[in-house]
Amino acid sequence: MLELRLVQGSLLKKVMESIKDLVNDANFDCSATGFSLQAMDSSHVALVALLLRSEGFEHYRCDRNLSMGMNLNNMAKMLRCAGNDDIVTIKADDGGDTVTFMFESPTQDKIADFEMKLMDIDSEHLGIPEAEYEAIVRMPSSEFARICKDLSSIGDTVVISVTKEGVKFSTRGDIGTANIVCRQNTTVDKPEDATIIEMETPVSLTFALRYMNSFTKATPLANQVTISLSSELPVVVEYKIAEMGYIRFYLAPKIEEEEETEHHVETTKPQKETKPQKETKPKVETKPKLEIKPKVEIKDDEENEPQVESKSQVESKPLDDTKAEVEVMDVE
Repeated sequence: MLELRLVQGSLLKKVMESIKDLVNDANFDCSATGFSLQAMDSSHVALVALLLRSEGFEHYRCDRNLSMGMNLNNMAKMLRCAGNDDIVTIKADDGGDTVTFMFESPTQDKIADFEMKLMDIDSEHLGIPEAEYEAIVRMPSSEFARICKDLSSIGDTVVISVTKEGVKFSTRGDIGTANIVCRQNTTVDKPEDATIIEMETPVSLTFALRYMNSFTKATPLANQVTISLSSELPVVVEYKIAEMGYIRFYLAPKIEEEEETEHHVETTKPQKETKPQKETKPKVETKPKLEIKPKVEIKDDEENEPQVESKSQVESKPLDDTKAEVEVMDVE
């Protein structure tokens, strides 16, 4: 039996709105310690990790570990039926095929319940091992969202560079270029308005702006955003959810000159020769993908910075199949 009662019902609505466009279907894992989700986007470039700790709920009952497969768009539609001040209760039976959402007004003069069918989603638990980051930037979440929105009107990618001068966001497009520099600023009246930069070594990485803009949909959840960067590792964009937990987005960096390389592969075809000739093996870098080892649980530690395995990096594959095909033709 699962029964969760959340006084801040609007919080769950904001969580769903922030991830529904990135991930379509996902399993919600419920245990004695909390309510969590891990899922990758369809292209395996981005990953989202959500944790809501049990102590953040007014009432939390989970008799045994339970996994509920849901369509996030459908779940978001149901949660939109709840008022911003409503108390949200989630109920599900062990082995059942439905989940019930109950919305209560603060005065309890109105109660609504919605039942949604669960899905059977076959997915492995994605572990995120530890790694050290070369640079960590903490800044107002609204400012980060504004930067991503402004740069996306100029170009498709953003270069995030962290140096002793500050953090620079750059883009280039057909109409020109744009550069936005944010320097460390701790002398502010409100802590949420501060920009704090921790850097061991300078780092500069390129990311797709469409994913960054998708991540910023979590801005209403937190006043501050934490951006963790390290060479050839996925960037981690984290929003802390009050005292309950967090939502983290992982995005693999883009490869330089990726478009030119992909175009070269599409137009390169092995030719049949009358005499054997030594062919040069073409090399290409594939689309960056996030590599995660399965079956390693996320550590439930809010104080620790999000970590990513150092092996999670952009992979580059030689076109071995092309080589094999050329050699066969040579023999003929």
